[in-house]
Amino acid sequence: MLRLNVQEDGTAGSADTFEDFFAATNPRLFTALWLVTGDRYEAEEIVQDAFLRVFERWARVGRLDDPESYVYRTAMNVFRNRYRRAALAVRRSLSLAPQASDELAAVEDRDEVIRLLRPLPPRQRAAVVATSILDLSAEEAGRVLGMRPATVRALTSRARTRMKDEAVDPR
Repeated sequence: MLRLNVQEDGTAGSADTFEDFFAATNPRLFTALWLVTGDRYEAEEIVQDAFLRVFERWARVGRLDDPESYVYRTAMNVFRNRYRRAALAVRRSLSLAPQASDELAAVEDRDEVIRLLRPLPPRQRAAVVATSILDLSAEEAGRVLGMRPATVRALTSRARTRMKDEAVDPR
């Protein structure tokens, strides 16, 4: 029998199979990357690349205490590499279409969050998504993003200030 260990916070612990791990982790990772990139198709590609890399190393990664942090960090590294090559500039021009089943208020809220996240520098955007949307602590976000917790807190603070100013005065 296959089983997936789910921790009290709802995140995936070590899994017996990669398929279990993928099923438990994919939706949250996709959501996080969609918010970081601002583009659902770019997020899908990054998630696929990250899971491919984890799959290739599953014998080692599956034994880690926190394979979910490993896949998040891998995905963020893939994102940073793509960003450095300026591939994101072209793909950001694609619009995000809300699903037909969304309620109007939910669509407006989501669009507002995306509008406020989009102009942020990538590191600030990633820090806000990790701490505010995924509800990771600064320490957990630091592990996932590959930076110190103090850096995560500073980036998040600057990003929230900028987002608050933009929400009040959208220009």
